[in-house]
Amino acid sequence: MSISKSLKKNRLPLGQKAAFGSGHFILNILPGTLGVFVQFFLLTAWGVDPLWAGLLGGLPRIFDALTDPIMGFISDNTKSKWGRRRPYIFVGALMSGVLFFLMWQLDDNASQTYIFWHVMIIQILFLVGNTIFATPLVGLGYEMTSDYNERTRLMSFANSMGQIAWMIVPWLYVIIPDSNTFNTQTEGVRTMALIVGVMCVVFGILPALFCKGLDSIKMENRKDINFKTLASNMKDLFNGIILVSKNKPFMKLCGATFLVFNGFQLVAAFGVFIIVFYMYNGSYEIAGTWPAWFNTINAIITAFLVIPIVSKMANKWGKKNAFLISTALSIIGYILKWWGFDKELNNKFNATALGDGLSSFIGTVFNYLNPILNDIGMSWFAINPENDIPWLIFLPIPFFAFGMGGLFTLMMSMTADVCDLDELKNGMPRKEGTFGAIYWWMVKLGQAIALVLGGLILKIVGFDPNVTSQTIDTMNRLRVADILIPSITAALAMWVMWKYSLSEERAEEIKEELVKRRGEF
Repeated sequence: MSISKSLKKNRLPLGQKAAFGSGHFILNILPGTLGVFVQFFLLTAWGVDPLWAGLLGGLPRIFDALTDPIMGFISDNTKSKWGRRRPYIFVGALMSGVLFFLMWQLDDNASQTYIFWHVMIIQILFLVGNTIFATPLVGLGYEMTSDYNERTRLMSFANSMGQIAWMIVPWLYVIIPDSNTFNTQTEGVRTMALIVGVMCVVFGILPALFCKGLDSIKMENRKDINFKTLASNMKDLFNGIILVSKNKPFMKLCGATFLVFNGFQLVAAFGVFIIVFYMYNGSYEIAGTWPAWFNTINAIITAFLVIPIVSKMANKWGKKNAFLISTALSIIGYILKWWGFDKELNNKFNATALGDGLSSFIGTVFNYLNPILNDIGMSWFAINPENDIPWLIFLPIPFFAFGMGGLFTLMMSMTADVCDLDELKNGMPRKEGTFGAIYWWMVKLGQAIALVLGGLILKIVGFDPNVTSQTIDTMNRLRVADILIPSITAALAMWVMWKYSLSEERAEEIKEELVKRRGEF
């Protein structure tokens, strides 16, 4: 049980939590939409060569990884009457929204060379704007409260709002190609880019307007940021990264995050392939919207069930124990996929009274809704009630959702504790921006590796996306990989975190020492 009770002064108002959460919604909707556009619609809408699309997806990430620590250092050392983070969040949100829109204003008949350089150049500029927005936002979250448990509640709230993005992104695959919604896929991409860009500006500036960070007016030892001090700044940046890398609890957080996130990302697309090519014999038409529903329901359960449970577990049993429990539950969920994605078991379940009753109920609902959806231009949302519903694919979700739901809620909360430890050992200035930049660099590294290895695994198991009918051996190998890879990486992450030393008791001791050092009461 938690040893400390949150003081009223350390509890954040709901409005600040909502504003910070809106920033996390943008943190998720931008890369989610960008990934769909680059990896799918560049190929299907503009006919870009897959190799070129792969380069557009991977090369800018190298540049992006270099800018994160630089922005973290700048944010940590900024002197401004508006604080260290908020001016950058405001400007970065505006830049990100405008540049994301401009990136996708491509002519239908543009050449592949033009498309490549247009998207490449503007994407690099967009990633600069996104770094200016995202890195200070993450750092701001670490310093909004010094309370051990309130940090978890804040990250829980923010990550629940962030999951709304993943309720939306899967439907881009359905909405944009829908002929009743858009005349062409290119028109759909351009329109959705405008909508996402506007959302970025509107929701992205809210943390800058309403969130309050650490009072930095009296913060000592901050470096001057200008062209004259550029050389010394780079040296200080390098030294700061070295200090952060020597923080053993933080490196455990990075290692565990890399393992859980990379394992999940490696197989993230496999579920869609299994649903379409195994359960529905390669027919996208018959599979319909079930792949989108699968990912959307996963996000809904993560946001409104799993994350609140994880937050309560952390407050009751500690953050490390909550991580170990949630990660173990995710392994159970991955294993349950074997039965959940078995088409014979799904057929047998649908033949039972329970399965038939559920399908009949859903069929009745959508028989009523489908004409209404067609009339308002949302035919893409409809379900064909004549098709059997694969109920069992949703069975593992409440378990494996604990993996990602617990990961970022707990790791970001624990990183805030680590920032206190760093101040205790290394003094001012506090380095929330640098810690956040390095932590998310690990996330991006995992994502980049997953993009490469995911395709390699598909090749190893013998999967051919250009063939409608896959062999049963290929699909079984893919199903095994879909279970085994994230289960192993999750188990390794538990091993990494088993002896994590920054407990609540130690965190409270550090906070008391810092209060005395700063002369606070």
